[in-house]
Amino acid sequence: MTKSARLRIGIAGAGLLGRLLAVRLLREGHEVHVHDPARSAQARGAAGWTAAGMLSPLAELETADERVLRWGLRSLQLWPQIIGELPLPVEFRQQGSLLVAHREDTGAARRLLDLLARKAPAGQAPQPLSAAQLAGLEPALRPGVQAWLLPQEGQIHAVQAMEALAAGAADAHWHWDTPVEAVEPGRLRIAGQWRSFDCAIDVRGLGARPQLPVRGVRGEIFWLQAPGVGLGRPVRLLHARHRVYLVPRAPDLVVVGASEIESEDRSPVSLRSTVELLAAAHSIVPALAEARIVHTESNLRPALPDNQPGLELAPGLVRINGLFRHGWLIAPGLVETAMESFA
Repeated sequence: MTKSARLRIGIAGAGLLGRLLAVRLLREGHEVHVHDPARSAQARGAAGWTAAGMLSPLAELETADERVLRWGLRSLQLWPQIIGELPLPVEFRQQGSLLVAHREDTGAARRLLDLLARKAPAGQAPQPLSAAQLAGLEPALRPGVQAWLLPQEGQIHAVQAMEALAAGAADAHWHWDTPVEAVEPGRLRIAGQWRSFDCAIDVRGLGARPQLPVRGVRGEIFWLQAPGVGLGRPVRLLHARHRVYLVPRAPDLVVVGASEIESEDRSPVSLRSTVELLAAAHSIVPALAEARIVHTESNLRPALPDNQPGLELAPGLVRINGLFRHGWLIAPGLVETAMESFA
C-alpha cells in the first residue's frame, strides 16, 4: 500500500480508537466505513465514555510497560493538535498532576515514588512540594498531606472529545447497530456475510472475543458538583488500599474514580465503591463535604491477560486492543504507530 493510494477501509468499533482512526484516515483521503453495535454516535457503550481523562504517562509506570510511557508522552504532544482541528470544543489542560499521601501512608508512597524515579525520563521524576508550595498550587488540598508534582501531565474531557471526534469524522460511512462478528485481513464479517476492504481495522474491545483473549475490568466513576472547591489539576491519592484520583472539569465539576474490579458486571455503582472512593476523596479535599453527586457511571475496560496494550500489524489488517485504563493516555500515539503501516 502506498501513502498516495485512496483505500477503502473498514473499521470494527466506534469507540475512542475507532473515532481517532476515522478522523486520521479521512484526513489522508481514504474511504472509511465504521461498524459498531451501538445505536448512534451518542450511545455510551464504549469504555472511552466512562473515563476521567487523566493523561498521566509517568504515574502509570507503576504497572505499565515502556510502550505506554512512550505512547503517553507522544499523545500529550498530539492531543492539542487533534483537538484544534475538531469542529466542537474539547477541554484540555496540561498543568501537571499531583501525587499526594497522608503522612501515615508515606512508606507505601515512597516505594512507588522510588519506582517512578528509576523509570522516569531525565528531568521528569516526581518533584516533592513543601507545604507552602502545595498551598500555593492547590489550596483546596488538606494541609499536612505530602505531595509531589508531575509537571508534564495533563487531562482531557472524555465526553466532549468522544462527541467532537465523531463530528470531526462526519464524512465517514457510519454503520450503527451493526456488530462485527469477526475480522480478518481485508474483510469484516457482519450478519454472517464477509465484506471486503483494502484494510480491516479491529478496535472492538470486548467485542473482539473469541478472536482475542480479552476480558472486561469494571471501573466506576462519580461526577461531583463542587462550586468553590477550585481544584486546578488532577490529584492521585497514594494509599495502601486505594489509588483514588480526582480530576477537575470546568466549570465546577470534580470526577472521582479508580475502582478496578475483576468483574464483568455492568450494573450501577456499588455501595462499597461509593463509600470508599468518596471518603478517600474527602480525606484530601475537605470542601468536597458539601459537593453534590450529580452522576455515577460504571463500564468495562478491555484488558488482555498481561494488562498491556496489544497492537498487531499485518498486510490488510490492523488490530488494537487491551488498552485497559490507558485508553485516553495512549490512543493518539498508538494510532500514529498503527498508521505507519499505511506509509
